[in-house]
Amino acid sequence: MNKQEKYDRAYLKMASEWSQLSYCERRKVGALIVKGRMIISDGYNGTPSGFENICEDDAGYTKWYVLHAEANAILKVAGSTQSCEGATLYLTMSPCTNCSKLIHQAGIKRVVYASEYKDLSGVDFLQRAGVVVEFLPPVA
Repeated sequence: MNKQEKYDRAYLKMASEWSQLSYCERRKVGALIVKGRMIISDGYNGTPSGFENICEDDAGYTKWYVLHAEANAILKVAGSTQSCEGATLYLTMSPCTNCSKLIHQAGIKRVVYASEYKDLSGVDFLQRAGVVVEFLPPVA
C-alpha cells in the first residue's frame, strides 16, 4: 500500500465515523473534504438546520428535503473562508447525480468513495467532467 492509499483509507475511516452522527435510519453517509492534507469540511446526511432530526416519513421513505453528506460538507465550506478548489472529497457512498453537479461546480478535483450506490450516473458525470473518481472499498 502506497502513502496516498494509506491517507485515503484513513480519511475514509474518518468519514465512516462521521456518518454515525446522522439521524437517518435507512442509510448513514459521511463526507470529508480535504485540501493539502488538511480537513476543511465534514458532513453527514440529515435534515436542514432548524428541522426535526427525523429523516424518514411514516412509510419509511427519506423525506425530500434531507441533505446528502457531500452537500452538507460543500455548504459548510461555502459559509467559511475556505475554498473547495482542487480538494479531495471522501465519501462513504458514491455520489448521486445532483450532488455530483455540486461537487464539480465547487471545484473538487478528486472523489474517493468506499461503497457504491445502485445508480452510478453521478460517478459517470464526474468522470466526464474531468474529476478523478476512485472506488476504494474497505479491506476485509
